[in-house]
Amino acid sequence: MDPHPHPMPDIQKTARFGAIAIAAVWLAIAGVLYLGFEYIERGRQAKLQPYTRGSGELVLPRQRDGHFYVQGEVNRRPVRFLVDTGASHVAVSQALAEQAGLPAGTAITLNTANGQRPGRLVRGVPVRAGDLVLNDASVSVGLSGLPPDQALLGQSFLKQFDVEISREAMVLRRRP
Repeated sequence: MDPHPHPMPDIQKTARFGAIAIAAVWLAIAGVLYLGFEYIERGRQAKLQPYTRGSGELVLPRQRDGHFYVQGEVNRRPVRFLVDTGASHVAVSQALAEQAGLPAGTAITLNTANGQRPGRLVRGVPVRAGDLVLNDASVSVGLSGLPPDQALLGQSFLKQFDVEISREAMVLRRRP
């Protein structure tokens, strides 16, 4: 018989416990880092959301892609607008026009970045962008290239408001 007991089982237990403790510490560090970055990202996203000032001004922060976006409605149908100061009208796809129940309108030729194409113009459509409402906007139907729940917010809406564009944001103000 060996007069000195073999200490290996205790060393193995200690080593196993140490490995588990190290893994737990690293998991805790990773969890704290994840929560910290998540908090920072939520703050960044909140800064990028449109908001209305007490004076009634609609503020659209410039997004990372350089554009301005705002939630709104076309004929009470929810949409996400891409603000396009170069577009003559609020512009929607055929699918969105059908979903919003827009009437047929008048045949027109749309001048787009990709050339001319047939479309329709519907007048007297209620359009809302954020808290700003225009009850008689002109809407062109025939937009392509955007998802069906997106539309362009063009001059038939924008010209009713004072528009100020800075590096960080676009501000729409009701005219007196």
